[in-house]
Amino acid sequence: MGSWKKPKACSLSRPFPPDQDVSWVKSNHRLERQRLKRVSVSPEESGLCGCWQFVAIRREREELGRKAKPASDEIGYYATSVSTKEFTDEELIGIIRGHWDACENGAHYRRDVSFGEDACAVSKRGAAQVLSALRNFVLGDYELAMDGKKTKARGVKSRSRQMTFTMAFKALKR
Repeated sequence: MGSWKKPKACSLSRPFPPDQDVSWVKSNHRLERQRLKRVSVSPEESGLCGCWQFVAIRREREELGRKAKPASDEIGYYATSVSTKEFTDEELIGIIRGHWDACENGAHYRRDVSFGEDACAVSKRGAAQVLSALRNFVLGDYELAMDGKKTKARGVKSRSRQMTFTMAFKALKR
């Protein structure tokens, strides 16, 4: 393995695009704007197999309404296998947002709504891992039952109420 070298193109002298170049977008009762800075690298320079660029996205948010939270300004950092020529800045911002939306609205939302995961007060690491594994098992079993048309339950909660220990044990043995 080679030693890590600072990429030549990794210059912090060029900041994010200026304020006048990025417009605010209103969505979900807030104003948002995102700016992207990317640095082209080779996998050898980055030390990551298949990594062709590092990306930084600055997200600025201002809540609207009476119960508005304080404005936020944060930067997220990413390593990607796509080259700088494959996507425009706007397309890359959309791809990254779409990835996190899928995570939040897919698995996490379902786990929180079905099992109240965010309200769970378990703090011991081992117990939290066991509960997470059980939640994953129940969600996976529900998806398999839906795909195989083996349940008429309209949701994970309903399926969980119908499941007995014997049914769960049989599912584990598959």
